[in-house]
Amino acid sequence: MSQDISPSITRREALARGVGLLAAGVFFPHGVFGPRVLSASGGPGIVGPEILTRAIPSSGERIPALGMGTWQTFDVGEDTSAREPLREVLRIFVEMGGSAVDASPMYGTSEEVLGDLAAELGIQDDLWWATKVWTEGAPEGVAQMEESMGLLRRPRIELMQVHNLVDTETHLATLEAWKEEGRIDYIGITRSQSRAFPEVERWMDDERLDFIQINYSMAEREAEDRILPKAAERGLAVMLNRPLGGGALFGAVEGRELPDWAAEFDCHSWSQFFLKYVLGHPAVTCAIPATSNPVHMRDNMAAGYGRLPEDPAIRRRMVEYLEG
Repeated sequence: MSQDISPSITRREALARGVGLLAAGVFFPHGVFGPRVLSASGGPGIVGPEILTRAIPSSGERIPALGMGTWQTFDVGEDTSAREPLREVLRIFVEMGGSAVDASPMYGTSEEVLGDLAAELGIQDDLWWATKVWTEGAPEGVAQMEESMGLLRRPRIELMQVHNLVDTETHLATLEAWKEEGRIDYIGITRSQSRAFPEVERWMDDERLDFIQINYSMAEREAEDRILPKAAERGLAVMLNRPLGGGALFGAVEGRELPDWAAEFDCHSWSQFFLKYVLGHPAVTCAIPATSNPVHMRDNMAAGYGRLPEDPAIRRRMVEYLEG
């Protein structure tokens, strides 16, 4: 599960209290912002205009560190007026270097809407697809995954995850077989609540796993204690849901100015401040904020360019500023 707040005055005001560059078009990866100093993707000091990428430990494949979630935002059914901004959101996402999209049968009509819009835009082969199985029983799991692949219009899914650890052992056996058959590339588990981290930790020792998906943001930092270090130790890729704290972070900075020193890691808005913080952790592979607002998508994706706050002292300073 991932989420962002819906368009609101809080988010608009938070954007406005950055350095005011959004209207100038600086969030285009090849626009007037110019070359970025990449960090983690190519090593410190390497200049280039490409989005930050991270390697999946089990394969070495690199994917953009900023993906897109679809919880709530893409659950709009056949509503054409609601689909229109989502089409633009998806177009901007790919234009700015994104590829990893995350869905679930739990998210209402999100898979159908995502599949339809990707087909309309002709970008199905430009996306790196992740979805989930969320039911009990092996036959039921197979049927649900087959339905998801049909809705997404994909004969193969890059990442299939056991959603919220429902009937995990049963589904992992199926996913292992599907991986051997080439129907999926990676196997993962998800949990969206920090109180479930002990259960996540137990499953992280299962050698069949390639990914875990957890909640982690400046508002929910519990994963820093044990989950992220263990993921690095076990060689597991980490996908982040709720990287913007479910929108709560924007309320926390309402009426506050972005600090001047945020420019030290090429940060120009509060959204980038929050996203660069989580991307600055070396164990994080991909964060998947969700939005239905094209302007917010440009802002979010800009966090995947430029320097990151990797220095622990800078990261502490960010937390202290937020909590202050």
